[in-house]
Amino acid sequence: MANPAVVIPEAMPAILSVAKAARKGGVPESTLELVHLRASQVNGCSYCVVGGVASARKNGETDERLHAVAAWREAPYFTDAERAALELAEHMTRLADRAVVPDEVWDAAAAHFDEKQLASLVLWISLTNFFNRLNATTRQPAGATW
Repeated sequence: MANPAVVIPEAMPAILSVAKAARKGGVPESTLELVHLRASQVNGCSYCVVGGVASARKNGETDERLHAVAAWREAPYFTDAERAALELAEHMTRLADRAVVPDEVWDAAAAHFDEKQLASLVLWISLTNFFNRLNATTRQPAGATW
């Protein structure tokens, strides 16, 4: 089927409104791009992985860093703040593994981001997971456009 947000077009403005709001939290766009990509990798959403890489490249992200997102813990290309955001993204995406984000993961993110930025990250990662579920459930092909 087509993407549900296209089938029910009244949903799209609300979704895009959340995305716009999340971008206003003061988190660098590159960090938002990285956490979107990582959560999409974890969820196996090919549509969002391909689209996320294209968006990140368009916004100046390097291939070296994009290729290393899947192995960010071992790669030397990320700042401490980016690592904290990537860790938060993984734990939020894998809530079924623990049911909560561990305090040490939250504290590490809070050491780099203020409350508004944390709100931005939580909204952005949640929205990414929402998109992943829409796209993976309806098997949206990588590289397709809505």
